[in-house]
Formats: sequence, C-alpha cells, structure tokens
Amino acid sequence: MNLPNKLTILRILLVPVVVAVYLCVPGNAGVVNEATGLGIRNILVLIIFAIASITDYFDGMLARKNHWITSFGKFADPIADKLLVNTVLILLVWAHEANVVAVLIMIARDLIVDGLRMSAAKSGEVVSAGFYGKLKTVLQMAAILLLLLNNWLFALMGLPLAQIVLWAAAIVSVYSGWIYFQKLKKYVLETM
Repeated sequence: MNLPNKLTILRILLVPVVVAVYLCVPGNAGVVNEATGLGIRNILVLIIFAIASITDYFDGMLARKNHWITSFGKFADPIADKLLVNTVLILLVWAHEANVVAVLIMIARDLIVDGLRMSAAKSGEVVSAGFYGKLKTVLQMAAILLLLLNNWLFALMGLPLAQIVLWAAAIVSVYSGWIYFQKLKKYVLETM
C-alpha cells in the first residue's frame, strides 16, 4: 500500500476520533475565550480536523506527483473527505452550532452528485470535481473552522461570519450540484 492510500486510511480513522472527542469532552470545559465561549472541545476537534485536512492535501499531491494513483485511492479518497466533513457538520448541528437546513442541503447534494457519478462511471465516464465543487469544499472547510472557533474575532464585532460562510457553502453546493446534474443527467435519464 502506497503512502497516499495510508494517508486516506488515516483520515478515515480520524473520523471516530473526532466523534469521540466531540461527544466525550463537555462543550463548556476549559473555556478559552469567555466572550465567544470557545472551549477545549472545539479546539481539540479543530486540531484533529486540521491534521485530517492536511492528509487530504498531501495524499492527492503525492499520488499525482509520483503517479501513485490507484483504484483504491479513487474510491476511498472522496469517501474519506465526505465522512470527515459531513461528520463534523452533523456534530456541529447536534451542538446547535450549525444550521440544520444548510447542513442537510449539503449532505443531500453530496448524495445526489455521488449517485450521478456512479451512473456515469457505469458508462465509462469519469467526472472530476469542477470549479464550483472545489469552491463548495473550500467554503465548507472555512465554515467548519469558523464554527469550531465559535466565530472568534468576528463574534466580537457582531458579524455572524460562520453562519454566512455556512450558507454560502450550501448555496454553492446547490449550484454545483445543478451543474453536475446538467452534465450527467443523460446517464440517469437514459433508461426512463
């Protein structure tokens, strides 16, 4: 097994660690910033999330640079990404730190796009992420970071930037999902 695949597996293994930390460490334990209520739990999850996100960058970069792209990597890497991001978003909803509707929109979009991609793959069509899919991911990551930091700095200014970025990610999710649907609907609708 090559290094990028090991990094992907590490990212998958960090998902239950994130869940355990988030559910086992009280949200108000060790408050670091009284004004925003930022506590140790969110800082620990943020660190684990950052480490997992860094592995995502390196596994892709190493796989492309060294021509270590494998079928396992193509299959497991997007699953690892979605497991990590969607798990953290669900935990943030559970803690009432993220809007449930925005998170449901993003998860539904991911399921629909994955279904479209599977239908296209059966016909031999491989679809890589487009600009808006990548923008959605960047906005999701930024929203997660801001939410885990309890909108630190921006909360002090009265600016709900974390929620704004979360909703921007949801809107871009819908738009990028629409683009994928337009591009791949022929594979789904061909047998209707």
